Amino acid sequence: MFDTVLSFVSRGLTQASWGGWIVFMLVVTQLTIFTMTLYLHRSQSHRGVEFHPILAHFFRFWSWFSTGINTKEYVAIHRKHHAKCETEEDPHSPQIAGLNKVLFDGVDLYRIASLNRADMDKYGVGTPDDWIERKLYTPHSVLGVALLLVVNMLLFGVVGIAMWALQMIWIPFWAAGVVNGLGHWWGYRNFETADTATNLTPWGIWLGGEELHNNHHAFPSSSKFALRKFEFDIGWAAIRMFETVGLAKVLRVAPSLDVRPNMHLPDTDTVKAVLAHRFHVMSDYFRGVIAPTLRDEAANAGAGIKELPRKLRRALGNGGRWLDAASRERMVAFTEKHPQLRTVCEFRARLAALTERNGRNAEGMLDALKEWCHEAEATGIRTLAEFAARLKGYRLAGERV
Repeated sequence: MFDTVLSFVSRGLTQASWGGWIVFMLVVTQLTIFTMTLYLHRSQSHRGVEFHPILAHFFRFWSWFSTGINTKEYVAIHRKHHAKCETEEDPHSPQIAGLNKVLFDGVDLYRIASLNRADMDKYGVGTPDDWIERKLYTPHSVLGVALLLVVNMLLFGVVGIAMWALQMIWIPFWAAGVVNGLGHWWGYRNFETADTATNLTPWGIWLGGEELHNNHHAFPSSSKFALRKFEFDIGWAAIRMFETVGLAKVLRVAPSLDVRPNMHLPDTDTVKAVLAHRFHVMSDYFRGVIAPTLRDEAANAGAGIKELPRKLRRALGNGGRWLDAASRERMVAFTEKHPQLRTVCEFRARLAALTERNGRNAEGMLDALKEWCHEAEATGIRTLAEFAARLKGYRLAGERV
């Protein structure tokens, strides 16, 4: 009898070994990640996908049971992050709060942001507000994770306590810390977005696709995060699987960009494409105009241009927006010494200002775009003229709304 009790206390009902513990943890933590990325993020926060009520409620239950996260609070904080990104009002910007704070204590930033009830009501509109949300999930968020502890102990004995503790830090570290912290600090960028968002890796497996953070900031409402051929979004793969069996409906994905050849002037289709792909436009400009100009200047000027730090060379793609005052001054001084580089940077600034117009005056923007293309071609700078010719042909293709 004593041996039976001891065996139950040490290994629980399952009597599992370390192999069973690992399999269980992989399954439940990945399920929690899917709940966060598919339901809380892509569906509730950005309305990119809609799930069948049965599946949606399972995600709600699992969120309450495994993390205690409140749907309205998560949605409100995330929407405010997009609305106020990299400003003092951003709930979790490493540029403001510091990388260490976001990476290792991101959950505290969430807690502080959730105390602002005005923001919760403003940004949390449209989240579930039924009986079970009001009577159970919201007022008793601690009950869910407490039940999880009990279940873990019943299944795995005292080891279940350690497994529960690991589950409790999983989302705070990987999502609130790594994605929100490193995802605005280190990685590669497909799009020159108006923030510092990066892609941590092209294969979004461990975090359900959330590692493709720069892609997401470029097209926030898209339910698909992978946007280049070598990228893989496991969250999107799950969505397509659910869609196949009738449990999901994709509402939005990023529109594709098409380029029409031999366009003499930009038209209204060009304007729509430039507005929808404004970050893509600026990234193309850096790769197609600024980077080649830098290489040409290096060939002509010798070592001088090569001594410009890589950080400052990359900063030419956003006008030095994220540089400190001293670095920005150094970048400007450098461009002043190289007239052709100065010209293409000036045209970059004009194009960036043009793409930030929100379409309220489409006719005025079309006229401005025509003028920009005409003057770009008149500079005699080959790469700039080629970019202007390509820009005229932009249009949306394969858009799904």
